Amino acid sequence: MSQCMSSLNPPKTLINPKIPIKDPSFPSIFTFKTRPRFQKLTTISASVTSSQNQDHPPLSLDSLISSSRKDELFGSIKSSLSNCLSETNLHLTVPGLKSKTRGKVRDIYDSGDYLVLVTTDRQSAFDRILASIPFKGQVLNETSLWWFDKTRHITSNAVVSSPDKNVTIAKKCSVFPVEFVVRGYVTGSTDTSLWTVYKNGVRNYCGNVLPDGLVKSQKLPENILTPTTKAADHDVPVTPDEIVKRGLMTQADYDEASRKALSLFEYGQRIALEHGLILVDTKYEFGKANDGSVVLIDEVHTPDSSRYWIANSYDERFQNGLEPENVDKEFLRLWFKDHCNPYEDEVLPDAPADLVCELAWRYIFLYETITKSKFEMPLMEEPIHDRISQNVARALASLQ
Repeated sequence: MSQCMSSLNPPKTLINPKIPIKDPSFPSIFTFKTRPRFQKLTTISASVTSSQNQDHPPLSLDSLISSSRKDELFGSIKSSLSNCLSETNLHLTVPGLKSKTRGKVRDIYDSGDYLVLVTTDRQSAFDRILASIPFKGQVLNETSLWWFDKTRHITSNAVVSSPDKNVTIAKKCSVFPVEFVVRGYVTGSTDTSLWTVYKNGVRNYCGNVLPDGLVKSQKLPENILTPTTKAADHDVPVTPDEIVKRGLMTQADYDEASRKALSLFEYGQRIALEHGLILVDTKYEFGKANDGSVVLIDEVHTPDSSRYWIANSYDERFQNGLEPENVDKEFLRLWFKDHCNPYEDEVLPDAPADLVCELAWRYIFLYETITKSKFEMPLMEEPIHDRISQNVARALASLQ
């Protein structure tokens, strides 16, 4: 059974005639200006490019905007706009799957001893689904698998196998109801982002005391942890003390998970910088395995869970009050904030096709930049849902 979408966006995301739609062409996201810099603080921003590995040529915006690789892939991306994996129903097609839990991006199935995590092409922001992006699910799944493998020296994880480009089979564990958000810069556009709360006057955020005078996109003196609770429809910032007092985690489990989160982020920043990128912020999730160990779950350093900037141009753009060149979904958030109120409007405008295709390319670009491997386009002859069903069924049978 093939689950294909009939439009760029899921059914709930329809054009609202009350909202004027601007030019649907891809926005010029690199010309947004931040508020004026304070001269006395410009020296606080330590250079992030000086430590870049000189064995790698500086990553430039040109390689993102126009390249032979982009030209090579863009046709396949456009032709797949109507063939995204927006929904799955493996519990109806794979024997032994007991239930389905639909997350923002992942569909999770219970097989008894294991969980089957299917990463779809759904695009989530502002605690709702904005669009579906071709090949996004494959990129997220394969990016996470690469990072899971590279970070085993920091923490164990729940991965058992990956029988399909969009699927990870994982060990069951008790999931902590906390997201470990780690930030290295003052930025963001959501209600819980560091820049949003900071410009609104907050100086103590999730237990972190912030100095006056910080400006948007500025590098923090040190990385900070700003945990949130995993509420059903939105994330709520919380302090470490509140996490323990409310019984969400024990002090020992929180200490271990927070230590691992900061170590993962520091390692991710180092690898990203070697490849010409800045890992700006990200989130991690952890669970407790049957043996009592704290393990990494969900996803790692993906374009959905993380914000990436191009390192080579950061210093100059920051000094000139310009938004950093980004390689993540921030421009999609900015587009929706410019065209509607994504938190309150019942109906959202459709994301332009050019923007959707650009985001699909950026996911692939980031995967190839980080992993230094070529993204393999899936064969389109077989319906996506049928392919996943067959691969999952075979994998579960081999685990019995």
